[in-house]
Amino acid sequence: MSSPVFAAQIGTIPPAESLTTERVQALPPAQRDAWAAYVARSDAQRAADRAALAAEREGMSTWPARPEGGHSEGSMPLDKPGHWYASDAARLVIANILSFQTPAGGWGKNQPRDRPARLKGQDFVADNSNKKATPGDFDAAKDPQWSYVGTIDNDATITEIRFLAKAAPHQEPELAKACRAAAERGLRYLLAAQFPNGGWPQVWPLQGGYHDAITMNDNAVVEVAELMGWASRGEADLGFLPADLKAAAAAAHDRAVQLLLATQIRVDGRLTLWAQQHDPLTLAPSSARNYEPPALSAGESARALEFLMQLPKPTPAIVESVRAGVAVLRELPVRGRAFVKVDGARRLIDQPGAGPLWARFYDPATLTPVFGDRDKSLHDNVNDISAERRNGYSWWGTWPVKTLAAYDAWAARWLKPGN
Repeated sequence: MSSPVFAAQIGTIPPAESLTTERVQALPPAQRDAWAAYVARSDAQRAADRAALAAEREGMSTWPARPEGGHSEGSMPLDKPGHWYASDAARLVIANILSFQTPAGGWGKNQPRDRPARLKGQDFVADNSNKKATPGDFDAAKDPQWSYVGTIDNDATITEIRFLAKAAPHQEPELAKACRAAAERGLRYLLAAQFPNGGWPQVWPLQGGYHDAITMNDNAVVEVAELMGWASRGEADLGFLPADLKAAAAAAHDRAVQLLLATQIRVDGRLTLWAQQHDPLTLAPSSARNYEPPALSAGESARALEFLMQLPKPTPAIVESVRAGVAVLRELPVRGRAFVKVDGARRLIDQPGAGPLWARFYDPATLTPVFGDRDKSLHDNVNDISAERRNGYSWWGTWPVKTLAAYDAWAARWLKPGN
């Protein structure tokens, strides 16, 4: 049987650029020092992380197997009644979180926390290598042992901090103190990881490739900024933080807001949306995995707009950002179509009454939907990509519905009549 031929390829997805010393040296002099210091700080922390594990393993002929991987968020619930956080089940999670905090102060991803604590000499994170990666794959780790050793991907680090803060009041004094100290270290880790321009990379210390990009994907930057806002105000069980950390968190939050305003893409002078990743230096949309193009993203843009709408005193620039972003989201959905399985593979089909649906990605220049495949090919029709990618990725969705529903009340408060 011959292989299927996919039509309408419109391009090839390029790799993201790493944040390197060479790129920093090419910056204008006024920007160079801050970015050079940032890269140096990352390099030093990466070396310290590796040295810490090497010191643990000194004299050991063998060391423990890597920790178990899997979904982590559900193992750190933030919605239980207070008495649950005093239970043995909660203390098991606490012990795991405390033991797997990296020397830098962050945590890895995709690692259930309701498992045994870390053993001496054990890796800090589960195996996050892409099992489908081929030579030249954008997602192939240069060193699998050090992949995602400290990340904000998939709510990692953010959730561990919040869980520790929530659980601390229900522990004996010594354990409560340890929980708060680890949560504080986690916040200082996030402060160290923040770019000079206010964004955050997916992985810190820097890992290279798309992991160095400002990561809006999975709402990472927005959720870190939100956490910084809570920390600055002592909310979300973070009232125990020292004054200097609250002040630093407030400044980090404000820098992140300015970063969001700076990264909102203009098309022919018009403000539109955000990408899933932005290059840390140029702020242009950046690619990620083989099938994730440098394109605007409806879902991440919707969440960014929600965050901006929650700010208590929006500046005129924030108001214009929200107004413009919502206007674009209102123009993009398709109706009368559904993304459903047909003969085992999802397809976009005509279905009267269905919708609205937004594409995951839009070309930054034309605002038309685009779709990537594992071979790095770019298409203008989701039905033209492989069945494996159609089934394995959320190409169409309803992400902006909640955002648009909240907008009218926000606009009534902050927009002048006629705008």
